[in-house]
Amino acid sequence: MTAPTISVIIPLYNKAHEIERTLRSVLRQSYAPKEIIVVDDGSKDKGGDIVESLRSPLVRLIRQANGGVCVARNRGVEASTGQYIAFLDADDEWHPDFLKEVASLITEYPDCGLYTTAFDIVSHEGCFPAPTPTRRGIVDNFFRDSAHRYIAIPSTSCMPREVFDAVGGFPEGMKIGEDLYLWIKIARTYKVCFSPLRLVSYSRVAENRSSTVYTPEKTRHSFTELLREDAPEEEREFIARAALGKALILSAKGDTDYAHRAVRTFAYTRTYARTLRKVRVLNALPPVLRPTVLAFYNRMAWLIAKKGL
Repeated sequence: MTAPTISVIIPLYNKAHEIERTLRSVLRQSYAPKEIIVVDDGSKDKGGDIVESLRSPLVRLIRQANGGVCVARNRGVEASTGQYIAFLDADDEWHPDFLKEVASLITEYPDCGLYTTAFDIVSHEGCFPAPTPTRRGIVDNFFRDSAHRYIAIPSTSCMPREVFDAVGGFPEGMKIGEDLYLWIKIARTYKVCFSPLRLVSYSRVAENRSSTVYTPEKTRHSFTELLREDAPEEEREFIARAALGKALILSAKGDTDYAHRAVRTFAYTRTYARTLRKVRVLNALPPVLRPTVLAFYNRMAWLIAKKGL
């Protein structure tokens, strides 16, 4: 098998303070990408100018009117020429051997639909490893093995271009859970390959994070459309996890109707019954109190997770 060619896609929106560090983490890779495509999705800061100032022959900047992260990623893939597509958010970083490990996985485990690695979570309180599987190779069951763990996030993920095209890319217009939507479509049909090496730093400290600047979605896509009555239980549970996690955020933003619909649709869940209860409790509160209550709960959960409790 010849060495795989990998295109890197970075969506950029108002990340002028982070994008240079992110790009340099790609340029330092021990396994060089074929190209790095940055899609400036209508930024209002100087992020695009910073990308151009690096003057790397590997880096290509595409500027477009703001269309959302899914549109930006899909536009980057459309412009790419590599056999494989690796995604990196504009405030995250790769360790120098990330692409080397991904290329090794591709060589050792061909014909998979998704290749991914473990990662660290970086916050104002420090850095700690995200809960992930511990075995290298093909994941036995993506949906079951994702219960209360992470197998993939955008910045750890690489996939064959043909698989991306076959499943239809990211769901345009969706702003929360768009990555989980894509993983579901991939994992239904293709094998997923994982490495426990923590080769990505996922940032929770950027000034502009999607969860803090959310505006109402305008999309035809939803997790409900992915439900299949004859699907294995673990697949239906994973879809419930994605939908209820999104419902928590939207309830805190005041979208009571969305949260109510999610509770009705995904009331069957057993694995994520705690999340279901959280949505119900949050939605019962006055909208003005919900952001504070959810932020406090998440803060406590974060501290408990850091202590390993």
